[in-house]
Amino acid sequence: MIKPKPGILLAEDDLNLGVLLVDYLETEGFAVKLCKDGEIALKIFQSQPFELCLLDVMMPKLDGFSLAREIRATNKKIPIIFITARSLKPDKLKGYDLGADDYITKPFDEEELLWKIKAIIRRIPEQKIESKQEIISIGKFIFDFDQQLLVLNHKARRITEKEAGILKYLCDHRNILIKREDMLKELWGENDYFAGRSLDVFITKIRKYLKEDADLSIGNVFGVGFIFNVPA
Repeated sequence: MIKPKPGILLAEDDLNLGVLLVDYLETEGFAVKLCKDGEIALKIFQSQPFELCLLDVMMPKLDGFSLAREIRATNKKIPIIFITARSLKPDKLKGYDLGADDYITKPFDEEELLWKIKAIIRRIPEQKIESKQEIISIGKFIFDFDQQLLVLNHKARRITEKEAGILKYLCDHRNILIKREDMLKELWGENDYFAGRSLDVFITKIRKYLKEDADLSIGNVFGVGFIFNVPA
């Protein structure tokens, strides 16, 4: 079985530099997806898995810092390296505050970047071994809890960390009555009005994600909670 190449999301509006980095990194054994602005990069990130993100800061439509913030809202663990011409200390501190694993200023040495990427990638398998991988079959869907992916007909949708937690809870309690208060205490730590409203919003989103399989449903039980109906 051929081992898949580690995936890198490269958000860089300088297409000359971007193409050079793609050629170099793919020669070194990585699969690289180049995006010319932050909005495109965010859409691509949400649609397929990556092992690492390389983000320019000064990009049109959505800058690198904002993009990193959106990525971190979805996945707190994926490594991020900023590659940017912004070399001032406040910019670097902002980058690290957003959860960057490294901050590299342009111009930079490609070989040094490669070794930084390899050093970070080497840590990923160790992190995966520490936690049991959760791959769950839900009707026609495959749910990868660790990667926060819902897969249907080989098409993957990346969901948020909170959505993944709620869907995992539903899967663990499929086809039985789920008490609303138990779910809120488990996932929010409290059972109050605001947590309840948030739960309702997330349940609505998850229903939309699962609607392509008509055999799946999240039923409301008035005054009690939910039943996640999944065919045996």
